Amino acid sequence: MTLTIVITTLLCILSTASCGRVIVGAKTEISDVGTNKEVQELGKFAVKEYNYKQGLNNGCDGEGLKFVEVVEAEQQVVSGMKYYLNISAVDHNGVQRMFNSVVVVKPWLHQYKKLIHFAPSSTFHQHTTM
Repeated sequence: MTLTIVITTLLCILSTASCGRVIVGAKTEISDVGTNKEVQELGKFAVKEYNYKQGLNNGCDGEGLKFVEVVEAEQQVVSGMKYYLNISAVDHNGVQRMFNSVVVVKPWLHQYKKLIHFAPSSTFHQHTTM
């Protein structure tokens, strides 16, 4: 069963690469970020994992970051799929900030996602939320 999933995943990657949409090893922009449920879920995952690694309460009770949305995203075919996300989140002071995140997903490993990088964006926009 696992071999079937791996082969199917590789065929899907190769077929999209041959059509010019995804080039193996190259970053490609994800154009429908706002409506792409998978990308938005990956953004939520990145914020949750960051909060967890910081020992924070996932944005509850005023601690940690609260996910707002992924505003830009790129993907790269590696051993799996690597996502480069620009995430908007609100900090414990109610300030909305931008963060850069990298998440790796390996679809052939059930539910495998790993947060590789999460840090404030060097070009973040800052304003207080209502």
